[in-house]
Amino acid sequence: MFVANVASAVMSNTHLAALWLQGDTGSSVDLVAMFKSMGMLAKIVVGILFIMSGWSIGVMIDRLLAFNAARSQSRSFAPAVAGALKQGNLDEAIKVAERNNKSHLAKVVQAGLMEFRAHQASTDIPGEIVEASKRALERTEAIVHAELKSGLGSLATIGSTAPFVGLFGTVVGILNAFNGIATAKVQGLAAVAGGISEALVTTAFGLFVAVPAVWAYNWFTNKVEAFGIEMTNSSSELIDYFIKQHGGRK
Repeated sequence: MFVANVASAVMSNTHLAALWLQGDTGSSVDLVAMFKSMGMLAKIVVGILFIMSGWSIGVMIDRLLAFNAARSQSRSFAPAVAGALKQGNLDEAIKVAERNNKSHLAKVVQAGLMEFRAHQASTDIPGEIVEASKRALERTEAIVHAELKSGLGSLATIGSTAPFVGLFGTVVGILNAFNGIATAKVQGLAAVAGGISEALVTTAFGLFVAVPAVWAYNWFTNKVEAFGIEMTNSSSELIDYFIKQHGGRK
């Protein structure tokens, strides 16, 4: 019963939307003609929103590809480097990390391994060797974290400002509507139709640009936080490995 009521409501709303788009004369809404009829300022607003939309889509695609590559390579990197470290083969572990250079885990682990290997032949006290490796891990982790967040700030900016850009176009459209009334010296829908259409289009387009940007920003931010936890855990496990390795050579 519930499903039937929902389906009936959806069909009813769809029918009403179709009637609204067609209008009383049966003519459909022509967005191209509507854009051509806009004032210059409203066209500039729509152009800015187009640029913001294209930029956000580009960031989404770039981050999605980067995150997928990082996740895929990390899955193959983790067991391979674990096997090399169990055998005590640091050189092989570093080579494995170099082959998976898109993995966030590989970048962090490689920095720690290279720092540890560089200090193995030195006369530093054991604590200093481990501390130097730990600092290298922390530095690389911060760098990789910043790389993962690249472009997300622009998504947040677009998501927060696009509605206001659309609102500016709305204000311009309403001003044009009242200007049409004053110029035509007549009242009625025909006098304000052009300005109202500008207002509605810019408002809708501003929301259309903002909503996906906000969703994508939140989704990517959660992914970055998850990657950060993985890097922190890997760094901690690697430090424990360094302590055991150096302690076993005393």
